[in-house]
Amino acid sequence: MRKLLNTLFVLTESTYLSLENSNIVLNLEDKKKKYIPLLGIEEIFCFTYAGASPALIGECAERCIGFNMFSPTGKFLARATGRSYGNVLLRKEQYRWSDDEASRCKVARLMIAAKIYNSKWQIERTIRDHGLRVDVEALKEASEKLGEYVRQCPQIEDIDELRGIEGNAASIYFGIFDQMILQQKDTFTFSGRNRRPPLDPVNAMLSFGYRLLESDCAAALEGVGLDSYVGFMHTDRSGRESLALDLMEEFRAIMVDRLVLSMINLKKISSKDFDFFENGTVYLNDDGRKLFIQEWQSRKREEIKHPYLKEKIQWGLIPYSQALLLARFIRGDLDDYPAFFWK
Repeated sequence: MRKLLNTLFVLTESTYLSLENSNIVLNLEDKKKKYIPLLGIEEIFCFTYAGASPALIGECAERCIGFNMFSPTGKFLARATGRSYGNVLLRKEQYRWSDDEASRCKVARLMIAAKIYNSKWQIERTIRDHGLRVDVEALKEASEKLGEYVRQCPQIEDIDELRGIEGNAASIYFGIFDQMILQQKDTFTFSGRNRRPPLDPVNAMLSFGYRLLESDCAAALEGVGLDSYVGFMHTDRSGRESLALDLMEEFRAIMVDRLVLSMINLKKISSKDFDFFENGTVYLNDDGRKLFIQEWQSRKREEIKHPYLKEKIQWGLIPYSQALLLARFIRGDLDDYPAFFWK
């Protein structure tokens, strides 16, 4: 099984990245330099205005190190990758599946079933651990509705119908999300999902986490030879990594939502970790992003037993394992795609 390598996050806005020999050079504002060997680095997430040198980006591409560029507020800008590896026949088959309604739905309905199932698991975990502090009946009702949607997914053969079910399930899930927030209610209240821009601290954390997850999924797909821009559930759009958005649906609740709730409920983050703007926009500030990324990286190193592979694996490798299983399914090595149903 593939090993989880290091991810470099650059958060100081004025830092400029360059290349010296086989090292990343962090050129800091006070003219000091910090050197980090490229060996052992798998991904770079750059949240700076200063950017990076073409030489460094080129070397990252040569070494197949993903270079992800964001604004300091977390808005995705671009992703640079090296040459694509993998069997060209796999990608041609992926394109054929993407153009065929039945094939698209065959994959997408499994991913969405896993998404809804894992959202249901998040609710049931709250009932189990905090039954005396939440409205158990409301949460159970939401869980039962999600369970019904999970059972419906395998019979769906129309993408638009599947999108309708996914939207309804998301509405139910986020409708009770605020009840899973048990601490710091003066700062962290949730009245609904908003994205561009986020209008409260909870949405700011969710959006930031989803962007990290999307980049991980895109890197995993490219790593096994699939085209991250050609999806099944999400339609093709210039500049959008549609297959990465498809794949990450399986992990939203159990990787990002769970982390957000944990950080809030354990008081690992507070109002001082956000910037509040006059127009109502809310973003994680520099300290907030550092805290989130520390917890994100720590969670990715935790080991679990993969429900299908039946072997121990780090959370951070789950997108890669699922991308590998998806590639095997498209090639015809598996009879079905074993989506990630967390237990």
